[in-house]
Amino acid sequence: MLAYHSNNFKQSEALKMATQRERDAADYLKKHRIMELMDNLTSMLFFHRPENPREFLIEQLEQLKISGQSDVRGPNLFNNTNLDAVFGILDPANQKYITFAQYKHALTTLGIKDINECPEGVNEDRISRETFITEATQGLQRCSATYCEKQ
Repeated sequence: MLAYHSNNFKQSEALKMATQRERDAADYLKKHRIMELMDNLTSMLFFHRPENPREFLIEQLEQLKISGQSDVRGPNLFNNTNLDAVFGILDPANQKYITFAQYKHALTTLGIKDINECPEGVNEDRISRETFITEATQGLQRCSATYCEKQ
């Protein structure tokens, strides 16, 4: 009977330790935004499909480090041509503007979390192509810069 209680105690302590290790690991991943970094790198691999994935990843991480230490643009899946295409999809009638709701939804879909709630044209509910591309580019740059830690 004593062996049974001793064994249960050991199992209980082991579970507590595993749970604490899991919490510590989750905290670490969150603090350093590891999951976002891995998601971004994986997406870039699938998008670009480089011949040498390891070399490509090293280059992306080096670019990320440089962008975190300066104003150099970091690695990103979307360029101005891609953003222009997104705007075109949102403006099929070629009115040269989209609504604020479309703007906000598009930027959220692109993964931008800290959206400028007062972009040029918001009062008229007419966000221009230029404003959209500028805001999207800046938002994507902020996103990629947050993956690296400032030195």
